[in-house]
Amino acid sequence: MIGYVTVGTNDLERAAKFYDEVLAVVGAKRGMASDRFISWAGPDGGPMLMAMKPHDGNAATVGNGVMVALAAESTEIVDAVYKAAIAAGGADEGAPGERAPGIYAGYFRDLDGNKLNAIKFG
Repeated sequence: MIGYVTVGTNDLERAAKFYDEVLAVVGAKRGMASDRFISWAGPDGGPMLMAMKPHDGNAATVGNGVMVALAAESTEIVDAVYKAAIAAGGADEGAPGERAPGIYAGYFRDLDGNKLNAIKFG
């Protein structure tokens, strides 16, 4: 159902370095790119995550209530994604742990303030 999700950035190279480090943990690699965006896709294809400069030329801002969830195959991968995000300069928004029965997640913000999490269901 989802083809891709974008997060806004005002510094594409800085965002690229952050996401190269964080998304490598889940096996994602760079895909399409231009002077306005860079995309990453997981090893099985599927939806992409894109860091993008806004099309309208205005500054990228954080969407209140917007969050991107990165699917993880294990709680160890959730922990590793969260650690990679913090090590790459991201901000803590909730350390990894059980959020509800069968839901384990860790929350963080990227260098532009976009909110993400790594999550394992089941």
